Amino acid sequence: MSRLPPVLENLPFPVVGSPLFIISNPKLVIAQCIAGVVGSMPALNARPAEQLEDWLAEITETLDAYNKANPDKPAAPFAINQIVHRSNDRLDHDMALCEKYKVPIIITSLGAREDVNKAVQAWGGIVLHDVINNVFAHKAIDKGADGLICVAAGAGGHASVKSPFAMVQEIREWFDGPLLLAGSIATGNAILAAQAMGADMAYIGSPFIATDEARAVDGYKNMIVESNSDDIVYSNFYTGIHGNYLKGSIRNAGMDPDNLPESDPSKMNFGDGGEKRAWRDIWGCGQGIGAIREVVPTATLVARLRREYDEAKSRLCQ
Repeated sequence: MSRLPPVLENLPFPVVGSPLFIISNPKLVIAQCIAGVVGSMPALNARPAEQLEDWLAEITETLDAYNKANPDKPAAPFAINQIVHRSNDRLDHDMALCEKYKVPIIITSLGAREDVNKAVQAWGGIVLHDVINNVFAHKAIDKGADGLICVAAGAGGHASVKSPFAMVQEIREWFDGPLLLAGSIATGNAILAAQAMGADMAYIGSPFIATDEARAVDGYKNMIVESNSDDIVYSNFYTGIHGNYLKGSIRNAGMDPDNLPESDPSKMNFGDGGEKRAWRDIWGCGQGIGAIREVVPTATLVARLRREYDEAKSRLCQ
């Protein structure tokens, strides 16, 4: 049995909505939390930087009000994603605001930082760090992260080539703390499968893009509904780090998704330069999208996942 910190115990549903660059916003985060899953967003989605305080105030005040009005059915906690790579010149500013609002969960990406972990733990929060293999998992825990997110093959955006079976198995051999799994999880069956493998929770991103609350253009949402795993390409061309993208968005940008050149990993960027930018023009997406049939409210999506999850558990008990 995994050791879970109090903030992750007794969640209404074992799901964390992954932070979606550009797309996640307070409206989506709040809807996710009220629906019973941990909602999250990247701090960098708030632009200019001063907007982050307004967003954190909106999220905390709205969820506090909801919890007071619904003491028997409280919302799930929320998380903020911090890019801790040296190229993020906003990190100190954004971390100070997270401390001010006592953000309960920080998700760190692109590097593990002992100073960041200690800062979060000092205000009573926890740190979940996303990793693409067992080596990086060891480094994250050695530097003080509380939990790990296995970003396995098929996950949307920056993703590993590792099988989820291999990642979870190898990490569980030495780590008994919070473990989340990402990669093509778009049904309740897949959530239960992640737990059967040894993960505590599923980490789900792409299905939430095709929701009413997501800050994505209609073309992006509709392309997800109309696509499946054959419409995903894995490339490092756009950011210097390998990730999964919708082929249709690459074609719309005037490029051939089957013949993209390799990029220099040392020139990593987060979509701030160039005529066609990830993630504004080149749309990240995971391989699980064949299960996404329509654009729906977040509450409707979560209700479907919960129904499928319960039905899958019932079948196993028969």
